Amino acid sequence: MSHSFPDLTRAESTRRDLSHPSVGAALGGLAGLIVMSMVAGILVVLPFVPGLVLVGQAGNAALDLFEELPAHLTIEQSMLPTTVYARDADSGDEKVLTRFYEQNRMPVTYEQISPTMIDAILSSEDPRYFTHSGIDLIGTTRAILGNVKGGQTQGGSSITQQYVKNVLVQRCELEATAPEATEDDSETLQECWRKVTSAEGSDGYIRKLQEMRYAIALEKRYSKVEILERYLNIANFGGTIYGIEAAARYYFNTSASAVSVGQAAVLAGVVQNPNSYRIDRPEGSIAAASGERVNKAPDGAVDDVSPGTLAALEGLRGDGAITEEQYVHAADGYSETKGRQLYVLSRMHEDRKIADAQYTEAVLDPVRPAVTPPTSGCAGTGDAAYFCQYVIASIRSDPRFGDTAVARETRLRQGGLQIHTTVDASLQESVAEAMRRHVPASAEGLNLGGAVVNVEVGTGRVLAIAQNTNFTEDESHAEDPSYSALVYAGDPARGGSAGFNAGSTFKIFTLLAWLEAGRSVNERVDGRVRAIPRVKNSCDGDWVNHSNVVVRNWGNQPGYVGTPAEFTSRSLNSGYLAMAEQLDLCDISRVASRLGVKDLAGGDLTMNTLFSVLGSANVSPLAMANAYATVASGGMFCPTTAIERVVGPNGEEIIPPPAACTRVLEAGVAATAASVLQDVMNGGTGSRANPWDGTPIIGKTGSHEVQQTWMMESSTKVATGVWVGNATGLDDMTRRFGERRYALARDVQRAANSLFGGGRFAEADARLTKRFEAEVPDVVGMPVEEAAARLEALGFTVHLDGAVPEPESADDKVSFQEPAGGLLERGGTVTLRPGDAPDS
Repeated sequence: MSHSFPDLTRAESTRRDLSHPSVGAALGGLAGLIVMSMVAGILVVLPFVPGLVLVGQAGNAALDLFEELPAHLTIEQSMLPTTVYARDADSGDEKVLTRFYEQNRMPVTYEQISPTMIDAILSSEDPRYFTHSGIDLIGTTRAILGNVKGGQTQGGSSITQQYVKNVLVQRCELEATAPEATEDDSETLQECWRKVTSAEGSDGYIRKLQEMRYAIALEKRYSKVEILERYLNIANFGGTIYGIEAAARYYFNTSASAVSVGQAAVLAGVVQNPNSYRIDRPEGSIAAASGERVNKAPDGAVDDVSPGTLAALEGLRGDGAITEEQYVHAADGYSETKGRQLYVLSRMHEDRKIADAQYTEAVLDPVRPAVTPPTSGCAGTGDAAYFCQYVIASIRSDPRFGDTAVARETRLRQGGLQIHTTVDASLQESVAEAMRRHVPASAEGLNLGGAVVNVEVGTGRVLAIAQNTNFTEDESHAEDPSYSALVYAGDPARGGSAGFNAGSTFKIFTLLAWLEAGRSVNERVDGRVRAIPRVKNSCDGDWVNHSNVVVRNWGNQPGYVGTPAEFTSRSLNSGYLAMAEQLDLCDISRVASRLGVKDLAGGDLTMNTLFSVLGSANVSPLAMANAYATVASGGMFCPTTAIERVVGPNGEEIIPPPAACTRVLEAGVAATAASVLQDVMNGGTGSRANPWDGTPIIGKTGSHEVQQTWMMESSTKVATGVWVGNATGLDDMTRRFGERRYALARDVQRAANSLFGGGRFAEADARLTKRFEAEVPDVVGMPVEEAAARLEALGFTVHLDGAVPEPESADDKVSFQEPAGGLLERGGTVTLRPGDAPDS
């Protein structure tokens, strides 16, 4: 159906209205000014001097007052929702994840609004819109006469005037929610809104006069089509629903381009009194004088409607055109809104915008809302709630969105941001399902926590975040450990968590420091349980074991002389302490920092005791997962990001695509570490978390005492970080939940492999995997102390079989050694037995 623009097709009208103001437009503006002067005389003088003859001075006073009023209306950008998008690895498409808003608005162009919707608005609100110059003289005169009789300003506003009013209301709302707003601004908003919309007496007439002045000026500056488009995008349709597109989607689950005649008439009717004619309140949207709520969902009767509201239906019933049953069927639900719809339909019918059959069909069709609440905030994102919270926390902490927390929150809810995230919808769904399967939201006697995070190798993109708890920001759940708004995978700035003790997953940094020192993973090291006397620390001063503290292995294993590769595969604490004894704790901390694992303030981790090598520091699962992703990438560090880019409402990039990755490990070091970490997954402590789907995997297990458990693993494409432990407290959770990490990590990595694949890791550096051998000298007959010193100088480990005699005693000589000669790996053990040496 085409619009009934006088003597113009729609296209011709659009071309005319978008061009420079013509002479006709200028004359129209002049005519409007003359009319306004006349109307101003009535508006200004009549309330104060009843019965005054409106000539001479009254007219001049009105004209002077009109000219003194501001003509230019500053039109601020409307409050626009922020939209958060997810992506899908399978299709590559983006979809809306959620939105944040003060006002739910989805701006559309004039061409995206159906002609039927345009006709419904114009017929009911401003039928002469395309012929007047901003003020409808007929409607305004009718309203003036009514106002004089009733004492209040009423109706008569053109679409342009209504747009002006909406702009002024929007200004009130923006000022009341501005970053510098105070607690009293809700009252300021109400007072401002009252003045803009319903001021009485002389204030009301002045407001109307100002509204007219603005309307005339706007008609000179903008085309009819532009004003109408702006009006339909700013108008309120009840509650937080603003603009015709959001209204069509919310009330009818359709678009402004596809509304039916009946739906268009309902929406056009709602604009007249948005909160009264709402159809999303089954209990009723209007409070009657009796206190009963009316305009409610169908209840089988039509006995709560105002007289005359359903005149069109009553006429059909009276003429016998419809039965009582048809009457009740059509009018029962949301009867007051139905009455307003009937008014709109009758105007459309009279204006010949709809045919007889269309009119009758829409009249007899009941108001049937299909209310579809928009997804809003992170709580509505389901499986992706914690990923969403991580993203929003990143925005709320980023000074690019405002200098203060309040300014950033305002920008988030009003600034029309387009946040394109890195989450993969398919993987996120699988990860969340795996979490539900393996880790419950709560456990008796524990504040049980669980987190999974996936990081894309080579980009740092966060692909998924899942948590065992139920997401909520409702403070009523504050005492229930099964609910949380904290993102356990994140950090204090992005999600609120302070991290957890990393346990043996932290050993990766000692392994890398060992390799960077040029040491081989196949060197022999004395990894037996013992007191380590001193460890170098060039950052904070050497650590000295004054109390001769001895750290035990898991299960009280005694330890052994072995290699770093063996220590890693079996996660031997005493072996790693022995490795650290030959390194610098400061170097280990700096390796962790280069791979993105830092303290809560963003600095290098403090490692001022030997035991910090075993993961006593609190770190985030996300940072740890990215450290393993860095090794899997061949040594390229990519800062983690959950945000691909952020675009402002005018197309400006606020956050551009992520920066390039940087090399933080030599390729040979990364490849050798990956080789050792593959052994962990292929027969070592991490084998239970291996998906065994043909994709090569590196990884490392970890636990901290009986309180925290970890599993880190990665293909060449996606890294998985899993933590299951005490969200708060120090309870023993290992007996009941200590094994859950393996199955959880396995299922998640399998899902990642199926979506992203994975290839072979680079070959280890031969320089860092070589075995060192030396000739074992014959020390039989030498004093024990001298023999041990000679062997240790060559890199061998000495084991004394039997009691060690006092120096210079008769037995202070080596009587036996094994091996007695030949080649032996450095670090290998030579056993000596003290006693009388045999005669030569």
